Amino acid sequence: MSKHTTTLLRTAPLTAPRVSGDLPGPRSAALLARQERWESSARTYPRHLPIALAEGAGSFVRDVDGNVFIDFLAGAGVLSLGHNHPELVAAVRQQLDSLTHGLDFPTPAKDAFTQAQLSMLAPELRRRTRLHFCGPTGANAVEAAVKLCKIATGRGGIISFRGAFHGSTHATMALSGLVCQKAPVRDGMPGVHFFPYTTVGPAPDSGSGNGADQLEQALRDSNGGIPLPAAVIMEMVQGEGGNLVAGTDFVRRVREVTRALGIPLIVDEVQTGCGRTGTWFAYQQYGIEPDVVVASKALSGIGLPVAVILYDTALDTWAPGAHIGTFRGNQLAFAAGVEAIRVIRRDNILGNVRRRGAQIADRLAGLTRNPWVRQVRGRGLMWGIDMADPRDGRPATEVAAAVQRRALRHGLIVERGGREDAVVRILPPLNVTGEVVDTGCSILVDAVSRPADRSAAP
Repeated sequence: MSKHTTTLLRTAPLTAPRVSGDLPGPRSAALLARQERWESSARTYPRHLPIALAEGAGSFVRDVDGNVFIDFLAGAGVLSLGHNHPELVAAVRQQLDSLTHGLDFPTPAKDAFTQAQLSMLAPELRRRTRLHFCGPTGANAVEAAVKLCKIATGRGGIISFRGAFHGSTHATMALSGLVCQKAPVRDGMPGVHFFPYTTVGPAPDSGSGNGADQLEQALRDSNGGIPLPAAVIMEMVQGEGGNLVAGTDFVRRVREVTRALGIPLIVDEVQTGCGRTGTWFAYQQYGIEPDVVVASKALSGIGLPVAVILYDTALDTWAPGAHIGTFRGNQLAFAAGVEAIRVIRRDNILGNVRRRGAQIADRLAGLTRNPWVRQVRGRGLMWGIDMADPRDGRPATEVAAAVQRRALRHGLIVERGGREDAVVRILPPLNVTGEVVDTGCSILVDAVSRPADRSAAP
């Protein structure tokens, strides 16, 4: 055994939050110090959530010091059925005995996964949809979608929306709104234009007016400066952008404009897909049919990496080998993904998402009376609390950070996002119980409701 191996302190069951002593505890502090010594400076989560994880079960995790937390981050949304769901674990173990990696060869596991994914689409869309398996991340899938549309249309530009996040690779970074991420990188992918993202309710700094109208005006104007693009890419809920929910009229108008002008519409469902908003894909709540759907994160339900694009067969113009990836044949992820859909159907998980979403909306509604809370917004199990300074309306980054620290100290893991990281975000597992939601919301309400100021500390 390595001298650096840490013995797990099993001091509390994984059924309720329990935190004792300072955070990080001594064992977490030691591992965090080792991480800082050896890992890239680009690491993010442990900077704001200073714990070292040891095990997880359902909606809970335990750190190496024995502290138990409700996990309302859930692997940034990849753990749709929580940590170590026993039936998904069993499916992975069974697959381990036969085949783990298959490139793009057909296999029983891959075929079952393909059919399971297609079964979640409307019948007419299913008949004209193809799947492409790409690299295992959402960014890989976005890159594949953009490449597909450029080849199919013979055009080069891409239109995105303010506040978008599509990844941090060279191309996906260019499609994202986060300026600080792309500023240090010179000569990013050219030909990307941004338009306002029109939301349900107020959306500070996202632009005024209906973004779809501005998009149509620019593209139909012979002197508008923007040639017809290869694609328009959009999210139904801008998760990393601060849980901004797209307005229905906005989404439908974007679809009308793109269809009328022959522009493929890519819907990025990396975070919203696989049931996160209460339907399998979020676009299904808007009454539209995109040309390309990007999915990743929760496809396996258990955190095993896999990513796909589902697209209209009319776009399938690329040649053999036009887009490849060594890890596109993850048989373990396929087996888990098939089992995840079976469990989601059997247990009516999408119904649970809608019920728990309504419960969260009710529990957090009173926070809007807090002068530091600009808005509480979300859909399904994807919620954000937008913190802003009541004196000038500026994003209250320090206050949001204090809320995150307070929540962690009392046993709840939440994340931050949005403009200047001033939105406190939650992404519970889709099978989270009402009791756990109630406990988590109580911790969060208490963390937000304490007197807030710019130097607030837990």
